[in-house]
Amino acid sequence: MSTSFLILTYVLVLLGALSCLGIYTELRKRRFKPSVREDKIFRCQKCGCVYTDDPDVDRSRCSQCGKMNDAIQF
Repeated sequence: MSTSFLILTYVLVLLGALSCLGIYTELRKRRFKPSVREDKIFRCQKCGCVYTDDPDVDRSRCSQCGKMNDAIQF
């Protein structure tokens, strides 16, 4: 075995290991990332509390004071 072949093999093994580590890290990040939620955002007109509710709800009751509120439109 020549010296250049050994050096090339060593470099390729290190690059392969770094690539596998990068892919593993990226997959792990995606697995623990919070999922995007489609909840509607509400702001109470009486007490100013900001809260969320399910996407299929048009009006929601405030958890602080009980007033019914419409969703905020952005």
